[in-house]
Amino acid sequence: MSVKPPDHLQYQSQTSTTLLKEWLIESNELTRNILINLKPGQELVPILEVVNPPHWEFGHLTWFHEFWVHRKGQAFNPSLLDQSDYLFNSSDIAHSDRWTIEMPSIERLLQYNLEIFQKTLELLEGVVDAETEYFIQLSIFHQDMHNEAFAYMWQTLGYKAPFQSFESLAPQKSLGLKYIEMPKQSFEAGSDRSGGFIFDNEKWAHMVELNEFEIANRAVTNGEYLEFVESSKNDSSNSHTQAPQYWKKEGGDWYQRYFDEWQALSMDEPVRHVSYLDAKRYCDWRELRLPTEHELSVLMSQDVSQWQASNLWEWTSSPFMPFSGFSPDPYIDYSKPWFDGNYQVLKGWSAYTPKRLRRNAFRNFYAPHRYDHFGGFRTCLL
Repeated sequence: MSVKPPDHLQYQSQTSTTLLKEWLIESNELTRNILINLKPGQELVPILEVVNPPHWEFGHLTWFHEFWVHRKGQAFNPSLLDQSDYLFNSSDIAHSDRWTIEMPSIERLLQYNLEIFQKTLELLEGVVDAETEYFIQLSIFHQDMHNEAFAYMWQTLGYKAPFQSFESLAPQKSLGLKYIEMPKQSFEAGSDRSGGFIFDNEKWAHMVELNEFEIANRAVTNGEYLEFVESSKNDSSNSHTQAPQYWKKEGGDWYQRYFDEWQALSMDEPVRHVSYLDAKRYCDWRELRLPTEHELSVLMSQDVSQWQASNLWEWTSSPFMPFSGFSPDPYIDYSKPWFDGNYQVLKGWSAYTPKRLRRNAFRNFYAPHRYDHFGGFRTCLL
């Protein structure tokens, strides 16, 4: 009797080794440039929930790549860096401890990264089996996510932008607000094996029955959010909402910090750096609601002439929970530990998300109080 291979070996590849090499080179060069361009002392960051020491983050993503691609996820297979499992396994080392452990020099971390990078390029010169290909792709996407996380951290710290965004960040003229009527329908959520690499929280494709709903053709703007912040109802509320973290008011004018630069607040631009909790308070004030993850997926599957992308991750009202039939893939900590009802699903992408990660089925998730990521929201009628 034949044994069925695990799920991650059944995803039907849509990616050539040539493309994997291009992605690997692009992602790793971006990471190295971020670290190399840090000014002396900028690696010394305060202990905050939403940041990591940059050198630790760099060591972690290299360790992750080596652990899954070259060590096959087995700790007994030796690492090229002494004590790498102790230093850089994010599942084992407490967040606060990442500031106090004695780490290798940045020169050694750059060398370690280059050694692992070259080993993977050599693998891609030959015949790559399904498991190796899966782990290479997982590691590239993991590194892409950390590159985006560097952008979040640099925004939090007020550093210069770490790299050029993948989308223009010129103030975007928002469409006139319109609510698009979506009929009652069946919608296929999740992913199946035929579309190439997926993350385990997308398992499996299934039909969802949606009632009719009306969803905004664009995200909430700075101007609309400012009305809420300055409203008398907000002032008198027990859960008074402050202006977003990176706004300030001087001489009657509002400004927004973008990395290390203060800019006049563009009222037409989608509001960003808003937590789920504040997005929900805004909806309550407007007598609107946030879309569910499936409703937002339906909108994002429509022709782009019908709606406007915000280039922000967008909050939904859906808790991050497993789909029926979920089972973890080898990197168990990617999804399973977070299915506790304390995280919310976000859909879409930010200007710092590479295009290879932008899929309608992709499920991002954050704790409701987080605002450090490049995130906004749009609304639905009640």
